[in-house]
Amino acid sequence: MPVLPGAEPFRHEGGEVGVLLCHGFTGSPQSLRPWAEYLAGQGLTVSLPLLPGHGTRWQDMQLTGWQDWYAEVDRALRELLDRCTQVFVFGLSMGGALSLRLAAKHGDAISGVVLVNPANKVHDPLAVALPVAKHFIRSTPGIASDIAKPGSDEVGYDRVPTRAAHSLRKFLQLLDTELPQVTQPVLLLHSPQDHVVPPVDSARILARISSTDVTETLLEQSYHVATLDYDAEQIFADSYAFVGRLAESVGREGAASGG
Repeated sequence: MPVLPGAEPFRHEGGEVGVLLCHGFTGSPQSLRPWAEYLAGQGLTVSLPLLPGHGTRWQDMQLTGWQDWYAEVDRALRELLDRCTQVFVFGLSMGGALSLRLAAKHGDAISGVVLVNPANKVHDPLAVALPVAKHFIRSTPGIASDIAKPGSDEVGYDRVPTRAAHSLRKFLQLLDTELPQVTQPVLLLHSPQDHVVPPVDSARILARISSTDVTETLLEQSYHVATLDYDAEQIFADSYAFVGRLAESVGREGAASGG
């Protein structure tokens, strides 16, 4: 299947500091593209992969599960680690969850983690029925484009495949047990008004990780897809400042590239 316009993966070869960006469940790289382009403009090496089953049609996602999504970001991370002296991992929603698992598994190889409205649990009360329901109900209404800013839309599916939702639920349950293994510096930005992932998920993550260098920021004007919303510029600037604090070469690279 052809990739939806705007949902293509993004890659930029910059300096010695790399950033991996992970998009969300049923979403696409489009939701993080402005963030990726901003970071690339600052002279960073940037990788924004398209997760398997995403960016085409929701039926394609029925054939994938969390192991496929995680394998793709793990592959992209290893490419950056081979190329860069320092690597950071950023993620939105489920992409935040994938970022946290990368941090738990790769340890000191990752210099820091930036999370935007990260997911920790599937809260739908019907989720407990997914192991059975996925055999009878192929999809449920979509979750894309929870954005406060008029005219800003997310390229994502209008349906949620139940098989994939069941896999996501199992992944988040596994990740919750692994959160204490996360020790890297963390910047967590979340929206008090989020109609997809409630703020309790961010609170749970902050309570479970072992990181001592933690910054929490509220995105007061944005909904779930905050990277395309009113607070996007703050996310971009704060995340770059976070990288700059932890990677001394960043300022010099930005100056060298004119960024």
